[in-house]
Amino acid sequence: MIKVEGLTKVYGPITAIKGIDLDVEEGEFFGFLGPNGAGKTTTINILCTLLKPTSGRAMVNGFDCYTQPHRVRSSIGLVFQEYTLDNDLTAYENLIFHCYLYNMSRRDAERRIGEILEVVDLWDRRDSLVKHFSGGMKRRLEIARGLLHRPKVLFLDEPTLGLDPQTRLNIWDFIERLRRMEGITIFLTTHYLDEAEGCDRVAIIDRGEIIALGSPEDLKKGLEGDTVYLRTSNDREAKRIIEERFGIEVGTIDGGLVFQVRGGERFVPKLFNGFPIEIVSVNIKRPSLNDVFISLTGREIRES
Repeated sequence: MIKVEGLTKVYGPITAIKGIDLDVEEGEFFGFLGPNGAGKTTTINILCTLLKPTSGRAMVNGFDCYTQPHRVRSSIGLVFQEYTLDNDLTAYENLIFHCYLYNMSRRDAERRIGEILEVVDLWDRRDSLVKHFSGGMKRRLEIARGLLHRPKVLFLDEPTLGLDPQTRLNIWDFIERLRRMEGITIFLTTHYLDEAEGCDRVAIIDRGEIIALGSPEDLKKGLEGDTVYLRTSNDREAKRIIEERFGIEVGTIDGGLVFQVRGGERFVPKLFNGFPIEIVSVNIKRPSLNDVFISLTGREIRES
């Protein structure tokens, strides 16, 4: 459904993406992760025909993003980070306007709006002004709008940014239900790595290059052992001691230390035994997608 070959984008002296290759299968739930400035947004903008590549090729639904932009746009739905609804229109008016932009007949538009509003549980609010909607309702309406013309690929760019945890869960239940009903390919970017855990596959891009690609489970298997998060009264000195005593590479994160070891539960007693610096807190975690991201990029996704 998406095929990228040798894709490169250069801005003057800066190469934003460096000849990347990528394939996304039909019906796949695909996550695209990376720090700010890594090339993530540039890649997405090329796939959505908002930007022309310097070299290489990008295809969506069999159409070339550079030479066939109108065919690509007819094949995709796009939900931005920011709300793009018209607050002074009703839910129905926002949707019917979108249908007209895609040249849908009045009859098809009415039928499709009815279907999609029922699915997102907003049929009873179809004549309400959007400015009176909650954040979660607005996001559901935007996702519904992106699906009106039955796209083959739905791009979700930080779809739950700024929403409370309960609303985030509700949005994802809704997206998963839509995915099953519509049989659609989803291309997701998110700073919430717990959301990316549900993807079929994930690509991590950093400094313009894809540095990891695979299922979340396969990527996590690539990390050896458990992740230990440690806070001490002197992290700088503690880092030096641990590296010298145990031969472990120690990173810094969020005001503390982080490192990987085999058998975290067995390692911690050895660490405490005769350690010359006060240990304030210690936490052991099984590998997560966030740990994979830290291991590969050297920082948390939010730090960037």
